[in-house]
Amino acid sequence: MSGRRVRGTGLKDKRFAVPRPNLGSAQVEWIKQQVAGYISLQRETFRGRAIPLDAGQRKAMQPFFPASNLDSVRVLVLQGERVGNPAFYEQLVPMGFALADLPNFSLMAAITLVDTVVSHEKFTDRLLFRELVHTVQYQKLGLEGFAAKYVDGFLTGDCYEAILLEKNAYELDERFSAQPTRRFSVADEVQKWIDAGRF
Repeated sequence: MSGRRVRGTGLKDKRFAVPRPNLGSAQVEWIKQQVAGYISLQRETFRGRAIPLDAGQRKAMQPFFPASNLDSVRVLVLQGERVGNPAFYEQLVPMGFALADLPNFSLMAAITLVDTVVSHEKFTDRLLFRELVHTVQYQKLGLEGFAAKYVDGFLTGDCYEAILLEKNAYELDERFSAQPTRRFSVADEVQKWIDAGRF
């Protein structure tokens, strides 16, 4: 479930405080399970309509990503519809969350659902690169592991961008943007974060 925030909405570039309700371990585990279920359901919803990378996208991404990721990923640009927010959001309000402070998927430029990237706008190389970083994170951590680390990051970070999975993707995105022809292995860089316990 990760996404690039839409510019101009105040959600990507403007840091915002994440509420920290006092949750018990059972509540946190429940949220992690709900997030994993949401990701899985959304993937099932969109995967059948998504298509493989085109030749130009693949050529641009090949120096950075394993062939296995590029082979398995599917992309979809939505027309006239938006990805909806999780139904379980309403159940978070009694726990102390404000709906306005939760990630709003309809306002994100793109959302990565394991190996399926759903976008609300045309893919640029930079947008595609950043979302493909998340496909590598999913591959290495698994769906449940990714969801757990995403929730932990959201609950402990002071803003959306402080979620360590997002921070990793932003950092690699900046590196790619600065020198898009200089090769490096995203898989190796993600693994370094895992080995160092940074997620």
